[in-house]
Amino acid sequence: MPRDTAFKLTMLLPLVVLTAYFLLLVCSQSAFFSLPEFIRQLGHANIHSAITLSLIAATASTLIAIILAIPSAYALARFDFPGKRLVDTLIDLPMVLTPIALGTLILMSWNTAVGRVLSDFGLTLPFTLAGVILAQFTVVVTISVRMLKTSFEQIDLRQEQVARLLGCTAFGSFRHITLPLARRGILAAIILTWARAIGEFGATVMVAGTAKGQTATLPSSIYLAMSVADLPRAVTLVVILISLSLLVLFGVRKILEKT
Repeated sequence: MPRDTAFKLTMLLPLVVLTAYFLLLVCSQSAFFSLPEFIRQLGHANIHSAITLSLIAATASTLIAIILAIPSAYALARFDFPGKRLVDTLIDLPMVLTPIALGTLILMSWNTAVGRVLSDFGLTLPFTLAGVILAQFTVVVTISVRMLKTSFEQIDLRQEQVARLLGCTAFGSFRHITLPLARRGILAAIILTWARAIGEFGATVMVAGTAKGQTATLPSSIYLAMSVADLPRAVTLVVILISLSLLVLFGVRKILEKT
């Protein structure tokens, strides 16, 4: 029993340290937070613009990511095809490259033949909402694919095979069996992808800049506020971002607890 107690303490101590550290980070805002100033800052047009732009861009990039990630993740989870390992590795690239490097790659790709064709059709990136969405999508789509692949792999393949034996087409089995069984994983992927998108900074700044009222999202607005030592505005934006993040994380916990 003493050994069991020592083992538990050994495991719990790092957890206590990490919890205390993150509480310190979050609670450090209280020393600079003022409710009247927070309310006053909320009245600024630039903050309204940053919140609106962040919500629109994160929602759009998440929607695009999920639409592409569901079939992609299913293909990786269920199919064998030439070059699968290479494809699986390539999709993980945004997880190991820094967002700034990803933003640089996006800008460089716009100087290729494909990028020039898109530009001829009027799709521009610098200082546009499209640039913000593309940058966020590039960063978050890997999260969607990885979470959904895990969800599909946890579904017993025999249930799909039984549906096929009962007359379902491959698509019918996917629609009526696989998707319902993976719904909690899909919802969790949507929420976490959205949360990562709304907090994205590096790639967004590289691709779309930080123009106030045009491409300044919540993270880039925090950077702008701190660059001019506007602490009240920075604190207001950080509190908003923390509140959104905590709501999202609690939502994910609730979903996963039901699985």
